[in-house]
Amino acid sequence: MPSRRPPEAEQSEGEIWISLGVLTRPHGVRGELRLQPYNKDSDLLLEVPEVKLRLPNGDERIVAFDRARRAQDVLLVKLPEIDDRDAAESMRGAEVLVRRADFPPLEEDEFYVCDIIGASVVAPSGEIGRVENFVTYPTVEAFVVRGNDGTRFEIPLLDQFVERIDVSAKSITVTAEGAERSFG
Repeated sequence: MPSRRPPEAEQSEGEIWISLGVLTRPHGVRGELRLQPYNKDSDLLLEVPEVKLRLPNGDERIVAFDRARRAQDVLLVKLPEIDDRDAAESMRGAEVLVRRADFPPLEEDEFYVCDIIGASVVAPSGEIGRVENFVTYPTVEAFVVRGNDGTRFEIPLLDQFVERIDVSAKSITVTAEGAERSFG
């Protein structure tokens, strides 16, 4: 069972924005909201200078949180000009996006999921599909691939199946065993 939704990238006004969570419901009576991050372990939403809110009706606006704090697996956030429960209720369902440029740098051999969605998956025999999703299970993470023939399959993110991930080329090279396992 996947534990998080993969961040989706979108480009607007020359910037790439990545969806990292959703406002789920008001918290209290003073305008705070519960923000459900797609990655509960990330602190990025607590650190960025501003976010883009996409309301359920399609309206968008860029704001800085007045304050944000952790509360178990969610964040409690206060938005400018949202000062009571009714105003907070109007924000329910808003998607929270962050500029890709605001992501912290990665260590060697790390990648952000948003950077590999759409990557080609190449086996020794050639391209076999494209990464459609990334899932986390209790014991392994896996690429969800849409094969060239339209089938969906998973390739575990293990050295025996994945030979190389080249984020800049948007390419994942799998071993022969990884290609066989993905179809069997």
